[in-house]
Amino acid sequence: MKKLKQIGLLVTIVTILFSCGNDDSVDDNFIPARDRAEEAPASTAIIEEYLETHFYNYEEFQNPPADFDFRVKFDTIAGDNANKIPLMDQVSFKMVPDRVVDNLEYKLYYLEVVAGGGEKPQFPDLATLSYEGTYINKETNLVPYTKIFDSSIVPVTFDLTGVVNGFQDALVEFNTATGFINNPDGTITFENYSVGAVFMPSGLGYYVNPPATSAIPVYAQLIFTFQLYDKAQGDQDSDGIPSIVEDLNGNGIEEDDDTDEDGLPNYVDADDDGDGRPTADEIEIDEDGNITYPDSDNDGIVDYLDSDS
Repeated sequence: MKKLKQIGLLVTIVTILFSCGNDDSVDDNFIPARDRAEEAPASTAIIEEYLETHFYNYEEFQNPPADFDFRVKFDTIAGDNANKIPLMDQVSFKMVPDRVVDNLEYKLYYLEVVAGGGEKPQFPDLATLSYEGTYINKETNLVPYTKIFDSSIVPVTFDLTGVVNGFQDALVEFNTATGFINNPDGTITFENYSVGAVFMPSGLGYYVNPPATSAIPVYAQLIFTFQLYDKAQGDQDSDGIPSIVEDLNGNGIEEDDDTDEDGLPNYVDADDDGDGRPTADEIEIDEDGNITYPDSDNDGIVDYLDSDS
């Protein structure tokens, strides 16, 4: 049985995965960002080259040695490893939309190494995991082909609406653990959790806005390996409505549902219809946590989305 032990359960928010705001300053050396539609196939080609020429430590997962940490490690197919199975033969992929321009999709490759036995997180949930982030560098020879920029062997919790899109889009494909055991020595043992990796094009990562404190180049393709342990339902605006319910069009993107068109998507808007009455006051929650959505004027629009109710 795979397991992870730690002293207590550290629940924290790590900022390196979070998207950065745009820098609106302009100077004489300003270079416009590349066209996203043109960059997308170039990003895919870089990732596919990596997948064709690298493998992961699948033999260790098939026959775990003593004290194996169940962490994914990559290496080049060459020399003594010339006959290893390439990642390209082991990954899956899904098509996901660009969040900046319309009519642009990316092929997001991901690797399921161990299938967990719990539930999958939904895209606006909180997810608890350990991870390692690297980037594929093809812009300069000043750094290695891949370079670690962030990691945590201790479980941390991320709000999936705040991480880079490719990470969010991948984690919803993986299962959490079936549970955990509190050990007498104060450590925790997670049981039957997912182990995986995601290979994301720059358009689903930082593109031209990597964190200022990181060494990540612009247009870098990102790789994350991870162990997914737990999830919690997201309610980012604390209005009592799970954020997954506030995805009104059901497209799995939280940013494009804004009932009152005030610039705040519903999942972070405490007054979804802009009528001056908080959403929390326009719904009913019983003692078991069941939510009822009244329609006071019987016009077919529930009160919290109806500005004239």
